[in-house]
Amino acid sequence: MIRFLDISNHTLFWYYLASNLAYLVMLLVALKTSAAHQHRLESHRLAWIKESPLAPPITIIVPAHNEEASIRVAVRNLLELDYPELEFIVVNDGSQDRTLGEMRVEFHLRPVRAVYVAELKSAPVRGLYRSSVDPRLLVVDKEPVGSKADAVNAGLNAATSPYVCIVDADSMLERDALLRIMVPILADPKRVVAVGGIIRVLNGSEIANGELRRARLPRKSIEVIQVIEYLRAFLIGREAWSQGNMLMMPACTSICWRSALSIVFILFPTRCAGRKFRRT
Repeated sequence: MIRFLDISNHTLFWYYLASNLAYLVMLLVALKTSAAHQHRLESHRLAWIKESPLAPPITIIVPAHNEEASIRVAVRNLLELDYPELEFIVVNDGSQDRTLGEMRVEFHLRPVRAVYVAELKSAPVRGLYRSSVDPRLLVVDKEPVGSKADAVNAGLNAATSPYVCIVDADSMLERDALLRIMVPILADPKRVVAVGGIIRVLNGSEIANGELRRARLPRKSIEVIQVIEYLRAFLIGREAWSQGNMLMMPACTSICWRSALSIVFILFPTRCAGRKFRRT
């Protein structure tokens, strides 16, 4: 028994030593690549992308299921993003609450007859609604399946732009996020088919009218641990692994070439349960 405990202690020691050394190396690589990325970003004039009529259109797809408490603020925040050509598609995935009703009141939705070609498999669509306040907003009301992939498929079927951005209904984008995230695509559109953003925890931050005013740490220790974990996984880890052509793409803040994303959703089943937890 003593021999077993001795072997276990040594095994755990070397494991934690190796893992922490790996995290240290990734941190150093991430610091270097982040500084280089920030330098490249500062050399681009984001105002040129905002004012250019040649910027490729983007469709933002928002799968929503029982989001009545936050859907108004979330959609209003998206409508205020800085980008010249945007289309917004909110997919009401069979919500049992007043998600659709809240959007109907806030954005004056009206039923429309539009061409909807079901290229990708999804649950039956019950209706399409267009906003009278902002014609860029289209709401797809579909039967529930319990799968985010199925809701995204319905949004892809209704999308008309060459690039799509999938955003969770409980997420928030900074106003110039699309301008910054499109820089790699515009720099090399033939080779770059997808880009991903940085995910941060909103708990503790100052938010006013759906806009992030100041990023701050939360007060609860468990939420601080979540912030550290997100920095490790979605910032340090991605920056380091990308140097070996092994970049991880967060599904909730990524912009992809629509044709490539359609192939991915054809290959993977739409009934897989893909839910992420962002706020505690």
